[in-house]
Amino acid sequence: MMCPMKFRHELAYDAGPDQVFEMLADPAFREAACAAQDVISADVELTRTGNGFSLTVDQQQRTDDLPSFARAFAGDSTQAIQREAWADTTGGTLKIEAPGKPSEISGTITLRPEGSGTVEIVELDVRIKVPLIGGRLEKLLADKVRSGMDSEHAVGVAWLAGER
Repeated sequence: MMCPMKFRHELAYDAGPDQVFEMLADPAFREAACAAQDVISADVELTRTGNGFSLTVDQQQRTDDLPSFARAFAGDSTQAIQREAWADTTGGTLKIEAPGKPSEISGTITLRPEGSGTVEIVELDVRIKVPLIGGRLEKLLADKVRSGMDSEHAVGVAWLAGER
């Protein structure tokens, strides 16, 4: 059995962890982040639970930016369901599902104070169960996840600066 690809991405914000948490727990922010990623459609469901929240973002994503060998597996578009469960303001779990596809993505999100700002740390295991080209597909998927996080970060920087 192949080991999953390890993925780590850090995103810095010029705001305290509580402000970043409140932004991430705002459905309007999540909808704006989806729009910035140019998804075909997105349904955002967010429920506050105690000091945390649970989030489901069910989105239809474009695949026209993928190489042809990857589109053969992904199709003309693909469904991605992002699920986050935050117990409190310091972090939570993240799982991204692609129904009907041989992929698994799961891990953690942590908000760490750094100076007067915050670093959001995302650590994931990315696994695609396809013989021979699974590793190439994992790298492409990790790049797509990183690109989505970078788009969300750009929206977040503007959001925290008051641009909504």
